[in-house]
Amino acid sequence: MKSVANKNILEVKPYVPGRPIEEVQRELGLDDVIKLASNESPYGPSPKVLKAIAQAAKKINRYPDGNCFYLRRTLAKRLKVAEEQFIFGNGSDEIILLSLRAFAKAGDEVIMAQPSFLMYEIAAKIVGAESILVPLENFRYDLAAMKQAVTDKTKIIFIGNPDNPAGTYVTQSQVEDFLKDLRGNILVFFDEAYFEFVRANDYPDTMGLLKRYKNIIITRTFSKMYGLAGLRVGYGVADKEVVDILNRIREPFNVNSLAQAAAMACLNDKGYYRQVAQKIEKERQYLYQSLKKMGVRFIKTVTNFLLLDAGQGGSQIAGKLLKRGVIVRDMSFWGLNNFIRVTIGTHKENQKFINALRGIL
Repeated sequence: MKSVANKNILEVKPYVPGRPIEEVQRELGLDDVIKLASNESPYGPSPKVLKAIAQAAKKINRYPDGNCFYLRRTLAKRLKVAEEQFIFGNGSDEIILLSLRAFAKAGDEVIMAQPSFLMYEIAAKIVGAESILVPLENFRYDLAAMKQAVTDKTKIIFIGNPDNPAGTYVTQSQVEDFLKDLRGNILVFFDEAYFEFVRANDYPDTMGLLKRYKNIIITRTFSKMYGLAGLRVGYGVADKEVVDILNRIREPFNVNSLAQAAAMACLNDKGYYRQVAQKIEKERQYLYQSLKKMGVRFIKTVTNFLLLDAGQGGSQIAGKLLKRGVIVRDMSFWGLNNFIRVTIGTHKENQKFINALRGIL
């Protein structure tokens, strides 16, 4: 069937997710395995969320609300934007693909950083658009270089903020300078999947920018801070016209009813997630201090993951850690051959990782 498949689809290298704990346990015969590869929450959802899921499960014989009415209304009040400005997705990943399908085609150009979240380039290839890769500068977005890369063919610019895998962010002033004088028919896509972890005062107020710019979209997710990675629910906020276009190609029931109920419960349990954020910050400092003592170079992060230079092949280190029951992300696929990416876990998990890494190095 390859002979009749779209040529651009055959050029796509499928996204390779982190390996499940159960698979590693079976393969290596290990009982104690921890997964620090996919930037999931190690604490899981709150008890209120689990209760909401159990309640919603009683009605799964019915189709979900295709418009995410209650979730839409709650987020609109919280973010102070109109309800019509929301698009919901099966994770924010789906909104990336919807945006490419709606606003780019074969022959168009899509600008993104290198390295960055792999789904940007994968989604661009799916629609046949060319990915223009702009290298990070000292593990940070070079917005000036990205702006210089704009041509008449540019249709979308992706800005992961904070970015994956670097864990760094661009500031309010940098974003303001970037948007100024940028062509209005280019969609600027702010991927804020790790927004809830950021405590920096100069982090951009993208919701405020929406009032001035009609060509931006901001996406966020319930997979990271809120611990709903297994339910897949994310959302985008944009001008009503942009949302209307995206809704035309969105699947009618793309966010399931359990995910909607769980997301609502997350938003109504601020206290629990405030504690999660505090734990992540505390464990981030623990990892910083431990890695410094070991002489391991790392990139300071504002997220729930850490990019570190193991000083030797990242694949080798990841493989050795795997044999010790620690699943991390080998970054060689991103072109960072000596690097691994590690999710910030619970204190027990982080201790296991540090002890394993110390034993290897």
